[in-house]
Formats: sequence, C-alpha cells, structure tokens
Amino acid sequence: MSSSPLRDLSIADLRRRTSIKWRMHAPDVLPMFVAEMDAHPVPAVVEAVSRAMRDGDTGYPCGDAYPVAFADFAADRWGWTPEPSRAVGVADVMTGLREVVELLTAPGDAVVVNPPVYGPFFAVAERTDRRLVEAPLTPEGRLDLEVLDAAYARATSDGRAAVHLLCSPQNPTSVVHSADELAAVAALAHRRSVHVVVDEIHGPVAEGFVPYLAVPGGERGIVASSASKAFNLAGLKAGLLLPGAEADVSGLHPTVEHGLSHLGVVAHVAALEHGRDWLDGVRADLAENRVQLARLLDERLPRVDWNRESGTYLAWLDLRQHALPGEAAAHLLEHGRVALSPGTEFGAGFAGFARINLATSPELLDEGVARIAAALASA
Repeated sequence: MSSSPLRDLSIADLRRRTSIKWRMHAPDVLPMFVAEMDAHPVPAVVEAVSRAMRDGDTGYPCGDAYPVAFADFAADRWGWTPEPSRAVGVADVMTGLREVVELLTAPGDAVVVNPPVYGPFFAVAERTDRRLVEAPLTPEGRLDLEVLDAAYARATSDGRAAVHLLCSPQNPTSVVHSADELAAVAALAHRRSVHVVVDEIHGPVAEGFVPYLAVPGGERGIVASSASKAFNLAGLKAGLLLPGAEADVSGLHPTVEHGLSHLGVVAHVAALEHGRDWLDGVRADLAENRVQLARLLDERLPRVDWNRESGTYLAWLDLRQHALPGEAAAHLLEHGRVALSPGTEFGAGFAGFARINLATSPELLDEGVARIAAALASA
C-alpha cells in the first residue's frame, strides 16, 4: 500500500464513485465540498468487509469490539482510555447527539452552539424543538469564554435545562481547542448547570487533539465519536456515545443502538486496529496539502484569508474582500464550476465565507484553486 493515501487517484477513478461528492453536481464541476476524502481505502477495511460479505456475515451487530478498539486507539494516540463498558453504539455521530439532546432537555429548552459550526447542529435544535442560543467564536476561530458564559446565562435564565453542542475540533474552522480552553468550558458549564455534549469525529485527524473527557471537569460531559471521518467510512455507519464518569445516559431508549450497522462496526474496528499507518499517511498528505494551499492562495488569491489550522481536512476561506454578490460558494459554482460548502451552512452572516475540502490529490487541489481564482476574477 502507498504511504500516501491521497495520491495517485485520477479524476477518472474518482468520477466512477457514486457517493454524494461525485454525483451531486454536473460532471464539469470539481467537487470540494462535503467531507469525503479522495483517498485509497484502508486495506484492512477492504479485507474485513470483503471477508464478512464472503462469509454471509451481514446480520445485526453484537458485542463490544467497537468500543474496545476505540479505547485502544485512544490510549495509543491520546494517552487516554475511555471505559468500553459505558459506551453506547449509535448509527452515527449526529444521531447520537440528537438522542442525547432529547434525553437531557425538553422542548423549549436551550441548545448552545458556537458559529461558525457544523450545520446539522442547528438542525438538531430545530428538529427537537429546542431554543437555539449562539455563542460565536472569536474572529480567529477560538472559543470566546466570556461570550460563552453569557450564552450559558441566557440559556439557563429561566431555570430550564440547556445543552452545549461543542464541536472539537471545530468544523469548519479546523481549530483544535486546547486543554485549557476545554477545561474552562467544563468549569463554566458546571457553574451554569449546562450539559456539554461534544462532537469529536475529526479528533483522530487532528494534530494536538485533546479529548474532552480527559480534561478536568470533562467527566461530566458526553462525547460522540466515530472512525468515519478519519478513515473515510461515512458509507459504513457506526458511531459511539462515550459518557464521562459523572454523566448518565442510562435513560436512552434501547432502540438507539438499532441503527448501528454490523458491516459498519466491522469496518471501523478494522480501521482502528489495523489502519493507523494509513491514517499517519493521510495526516502527512494533509500537512503537505495545507502548505500547498497556503502557497497557491498567496500566489493567486492574496486577498483570500484563512486560518491555516490543522484540526480537520477542511479549510475555512474568507472571501469577503472580493465583495461577491450573494453567497460566495454560489458564485464559485456558477462561474468557476467548483463546489465548496456555502458559508451560510455554518451560521447566519457567513455568506462571504466558504469551506473547502483538502483531502484530495495535489493536482485536484491546484485545479480547485485555479477555478476559484477564475471565478473571483470574473466578479
């Protein structure tokens, strides 16, 4: 296997794929939006899933192989070991987050978010009939603790329950929250009686990632995680809810685990146990891609700003200096035939921003920036 999973895939190879990234738009559009990697698969995953199919092992999941594999991975990579026996399997991270919000709050209670943040967080509040309370990040993309404390106060001012849906690392800004920041969040939440529920799906990709449950006060939180983003397994669904030592998820209905895919578990276990070298290759490729993106933007688009963080394989582009009419991503799609995620998916007021996916080949990254430059030149 190549030590560079994001290399040596041609556009013809990629266009044979039938997932949303390669089928949502017309064939002349270069897709760089949704968080799918343009990567060779993890060999151990291919073998494990193929073996399960050959054996007819396509029933319902059973046992604790997934949380055990995750705990071993966490111990190896982060020096922290969650308790596998307390983990709850879920179909995916967002399903888990929604279930926890419904467990800990009632309709009309508050959900605190930090825009710009992953769009489905807003949908969780809307679809569960919870009240959305925003605590925006700083202009540098960091958590603003004063703003967060004020949001917590608003969320609990009527004595009702509140949940803070925290994205760590942050999507779309790719910021890795520090141990001190996370501990401060835990302290504020404890003082204000807010439940912290954390999406850590990008953690395995990030440099310097700190698990929320490993910081002081984190034992009161609940984490949702998965191998899907780090190992490109979105189509093989499997996720985990990991409650801290002082958190209680016993009230979750047993059917919450029914969406867990057996083949998903097979794939995720294989990735966590035998795909670590592959992941190291991805991380090395991504580091090179960030350097390339910085160079390309400096050379071709010096007025486009971005925060150059390494928490995900996504980059948050500030296009406001180009004064585009309407949504920036819509302009890039129409005039450059390149698809980025619209800034407004991550919160109101971000029409001048767009998110680009860096998990691709250097050639396609170069082509993507060239198309962005052409579209901006036409504005």
